[in-house]
Order: sequence, then C-alpha cells, then structure tokens
Amino acid sequence: MAIILGIILLVVGFVTGISILWTIGIILAVIGAILWVLGAMGHAVAGRRHYW
Repeated sequence: MAIILGIILLVVGFVTGISILWTIGIILAVIGAILWVLGAMGHAVAGRRHYW
C-alpha cells in the first residue's frame, strides 16, 4: 500500500511541480519497498509474518 501511495504522490508532485509531494512520495516508496522485501524474506514486520 505504501509503495502505491508513494508512486501516486511522485506522479502528482512531478506533474504539479509541488516538491513536498515529490519528497513524501520518495520516502513512502522507499519505506514500502523495504517493508515488502523484509516481509518477503520471512522476517516479521510490525508483528506480521507477511507485509502486503
């Protein structure tokens, strides 16, 4: 969910030229990707066995 929201914010920030949306989008996309990789590797993330 965080990856999708991050990508949406990246696109909206790029199209409108609002840099804060661009920054938040990058942060959300990176955090989402990290949580997804950790969950895929079998690590418990936030008390869950899988993160998606």
